[in-house]
Amino acid sequence: MATEEGLQCISAVAGADLSAVANQYKAVKLSANKTVILCAAATDVPVGILQNTPGSGQAATVGVRGVTKWQADAAIAAGVQVGTSADGQADAKVAGTDITEYVIGQVVGGAGAAGEIAEVLISIPGHRAA
Repeated sequence: MATEEGLQCISAVAGADLSAVANQYKAVKLSANKTVILCAAATDVPVGILQNTPGSGQAATVGVRGVTKWQADAAIAAGVQVGTSADGQADAKVAGTDITEYVIGQVVGGAGAAGEIAEVLISIPGHRAA
């Protein structure tokens, strides 16, 4: 069972309707001042992981540091470095290969398949290209 530990969050405004349950625990990016939308490309720079399901214009809670739940893009094991996929899910990043994509965390509790919840230690201020 995935858990969250020591998770630090920021508040932002949902720049789109993020109220579908399928959007919770996906990566979001800035779209305007303190406004977030779902990441839509593997090369997006995530600001954090969406913790709630706000409608457009409502308060979005975004995890930025600590252990968070994050939907996996595929089966993913502990120890793997991750960033966003094209739909905001956790995606494995390979150093030297995914050079235009950003690593924002490391899996501490794996997921067995796409759409399952992984536990990921994220550190948004320290993100970097793979």
